[in-house]
Amino acid sequence: MNKQRILIGIAVLAVAIQFIRPAKNQSEGVSANDITKHYEVPADVQKALKVSCYDCHSNNTTYPWYSNIQPVGWWLNHHVEEGKDELNFSEFASYPKKKAAHKLEEVAEAVTDHWMPLDSYTWIHKDAILSDQDSKAIATWAKALQDSLAK
Repeated sequence: MNKQRILIGIAVLAVAIQFIRPAKNQSEGVSANDITKHYEVPADVQKALKVSCYDCHSNNTTYPWYSNIQPVGWWLNHHVEEGKDELNFSEFASYPKKKAAHKLEEVAEAVTDHWMPLDSYTWIHKDAILSDQDSKAIATWAKALQDSLAK
């Protein structure tokens, strides 16, 4: 009887948490501070950034179906918030030049050393795995933009 009450309690809790959902990271259109509105981003780099980076590093996340299941949705929301705190391409133009240059240095390092995108992301999002060509294009673009901001 005691085990049955515990199981019922767990089931009720599991259903109840489904109604506590984090706000979605989705905005209308492109932000006025979006990197593409202020700096030249080659088409191949922009495509790679959108596929491999923007879910966690912009104001527009494309959510998978399982993000509607709690506590997975909470975990994803936390992950996206951490990503945006670290770098947000949608708000990039609002960064002071020194910070922007440093972020670009980190972008180049992250793709060159292959620690971004995260393995936990690419396990499910196979299309987000950067080819060597994509990594090189992003790193080259980031370094060039970094240099231009230093002037």
